[in-house]
Amino acid sequence: MKIIAVVVTYNRLELLKRSMDCLRQNKPLSDIIVVNNGSTDGTKEWLDKQDDLTVIHQSNVGGSGGFYTGIEAAYAQNADWIWCMDDDVFPRADCLENLLPYTGDKTVGILAPRRLLEGKVFTNDFCSYNLTQPFRSMYQDKLAKREVTAPVEIVGTAFEGLFVRREVVAAIGLPNKELFIFCDDTDYCLRTVLAGYKILYIPQALMDKHKFFSTDNWKERNRKKKWKRFYQVRNSTYLNHHYGKNWAVRYLRGWHGVLGYMAVVIGTCAFTDVYQWSDLAKFWRMYRDGIRERLGIMK
Repeated sequence: MKIIAVVVTYNRLELLKRSMDCLRQNKPLSDIIVVNNGSTDGTKEWLDKQDDLTVIHQSNVGGSGGFYTGIEAAYAQNADWIWCMDDDVFPRADCLENLLPYTGDKTVGILAPRRLLEGKVFTNDFCSYNLTQPFRSMYQDKLAKREVTAPVEIVGTAFEGLFVRREVVAAIGLPNKELFIFCDDTDYCLRTVLAGYKILYIPQALMDKHKFFSTDNWKERNRKKKWKRFYQVRNSTYLNHHYGKNWAVRYLRGWHGVLGYMAVVIGTCAFTDVYQWSDLAKFWRMYRDGIRERLGIMK
């Protein structure tokens, strides 16, 4: 079995080094492909010195563009399984070993490890999609509300250890690189399930996840994440419009979501510098672009 890991990185050199140290302990990996999305912090120079990695440098096209490139390269190398992750997750030495026993089932298209944040289970994995009820979340039966001790079938996971079978890539293609960031993993999982493959969550396969925001200051945290909110609105609207089973899901669920962010703008812009009145128009444009399925990097 040929197994290739794909890691997407951007300006997080020290985390990338730790990730590489962890991956090098996992056997049997045939190769590690690192997709560098235009880092400017010395990542390129460090990667060019590593003789045991396959390195691809490209401009910053987001996580979705990185996984598009990496999975495409691993597939071209005839990988049987492709292990995808960001640079901020760290597989334990036996993580891959605990995934492998489930690769023999041809109906399983994706395997998902368990992620730990500061020693506690961290999960946004979920077991069913809601594509018919507009005022309920798309993501139903979340594992965060359950105690899982044995493998369980899910329908959604993240590009943080996602282990995908070659036949899935052949059947559904590559990730949607136009999404840039947010919802690319949900989209890929949904396409996998619609193609007739199962996704299994394996709690014995462990990865540690880095915690980024150590501050509880609302303004500082949201100022750093603000630009991501626009992608979140656009891409979640796209998912609901593209896959929704009725008019209400295709249009109202996205609108309900954007109204929440607009309320935050209205309620806070007079008191903080996190949001401005002009952001109301930006959130509207993101909703409109999602409905029109007009994606790509935001200008």
